[in-house]
Amino acid sequence: MSDSDSDRDRGISVRREGTEVIVESVDVSGREDVAKLRKHAVGLGGVLFLTVTGAAPISAMLFNVPFSVGYGNGIGTPAGFMFATVVLAIFSIGYVAMARKKTTAGGFYAFISHGLGRELGLGSGIASAIAYSVFEASLAGGFAYFANLLIIDWFDVNVGWPILALVMVAIIAVLSYLDVSLSVAVLGVALILEVAALVIFGFGILFQGGADGIPMEALNPANAFKDLPANAATGLAAGAAGIGLFFAFWSWVGFEMAPNYGEESKDPKTIVPRAMYISVIGLGIFYTFVSWMSIAGYATFDAAALQAQSDPANYFLIPAQELIGGWLKEVLSVLIVTGSFACGMAFHNTAARYFYSLGREGLIPKVFGKTHPRYHSPHTASMLQSVIAALIVVAFAVISGTDDPTSQAYLQLYGLMAALGVITILFIQALCSLAIAVYFFRHHGEEVHWFKTIIAPIISIVGQLYVLYLALTNIAFLGAGYPFADWMVWIDLAIFLLGVAYAFYLKSKRVDTYATIGRMIQEGL
Repeated sequence: MSDSDSDRDRGISVRREGTEVIVESVDVSGREDVAKLRKHAVGLGGVLFLTVTGAAPISAMLFNVPFSVGYGNGIGTPAGFMFATVVLAIFSIGYVAMARKKTTAGGFYAFISHGLGRELGLGSGIASAIAYSVFEASLAGGFAYFANLLIIDWFDVNVGWPILALVMVAIIAVLSYLDVSLSVAVLGVALILEVAALVIFGFGILFQGGADGIPMEALNPANAFKDLPANAATGLAAGAAGIGLFFAFWSWVGFEMAPNYGEESKDPKTIVPRAMYISVIGLGIFYTFVSWMSIAGYATFDAAALQAQSDPANYFLIPAQELIGGWLKEVLSVLIVTGSFACGMAFHNTAARYFYSLGREGLIPKVFGKTHPRYHSPHTASMLQSVIAALIVVAFAVISGTDDPTSQAYLQLYGLMAALGVITILFIQALCSLAIAVYFFRHHGEEVHWFKTIIAPIISIVGQLYVLYLALTNIAFLGAGYPFADWMVWIDLAIFLLGVAYAFYLKSKRVDTYATIGRMIQEGL
């Protein structure tokens, strides 16, 4: 490599370390030989729809809150969401600073590559792509489970869960093949409806003063770190605060996808940071309020916790029907199905953009780095993601069976795949915070800020690793007792290390490809 006029014409920026020339970045904005995503396709609202729908507010509430209340920090569940809001908002400070420097569809992959080197960058990129990839299959399991219940309730017909899961994957494949604006429209409608329903749920209970008052102790920050105590008189089993905090952080997975849409947004240096902060803080307030009101929907806390332990699927539906009306119960029953679909579609889009980034840099077959000539969507990477999701669904159907949707679709496909992905994301987010701090020290020393690029990343690293530790110490519960749970950490670690090993192989055998790992950015926006 050289810093010749030819390199500059190809958007290649280099720096010298002694006699060695190192590629700093490759700006693809003026390159005709690199397939690019559609510029200016989405505004702030579009990026918010794409990322907040990935966090899936209705899934976060109806899936995660019952487990936190019944098996985690109990009445401290809302306080657990407050703690997660603070940690993730602090994480966002450094993440936003990096997003302002590098506009790329690669997200974590590109940021870690610039800060900690190509080896850790590629390991993170492949691990992130696989994590978001399995999330779509996970949500297909949740979708199939709740859709099956709804169809039985409405039509008294039992449709096999693998069929429903594959139908979801197929529809997402079609929608994501087209212009990203179509995805934004679909996700926007789904998000607005589910948020509206949960707002009605929360304020409906608040205005009635709860079933028997509003429990203020639920907002005491200290309760976020206290285990749910057992109660022999009522049959209430003890919980672990770590479970509650893990489910709280799980509820945000998806918000960090905003930088992946930087190349398609109208003003990425402004829109991506705003989308990050709005989603983190907005979701934090929303999650805290709705989970608090769900507890207030029961006459006593023990009644809420017992419901969460015995029948979590109806934890929200019972107070919705008793305190607001049967119509809201029916609406929530439908929206948990559409919300699962929308969440799966959001993760599909992000996974496709990771595969696209890896493809256009030649790290996986370059065909996956192509964009559609008309829609400018990463259509080949999108098709790859659809095939992966479908294969995971089929594998679970073959291995676990098809006759028990609760176990096979919900606990195994949804639960195990979600836990597998979240463990990776928590680790990658901590690694990304470290990369951001290192990047600013190495390349922008004049912009190093005592809080934004030093203290904030440190707090983020400690917070993310703490929650990761809680996940690993409660892995048996998170894995619902299935043998696969024992392998989750090792699978995640193996994927990451294979990515690192692949980078070392490229360094020795394909130097030009190695040089551009995580370096393709889009600055001509």
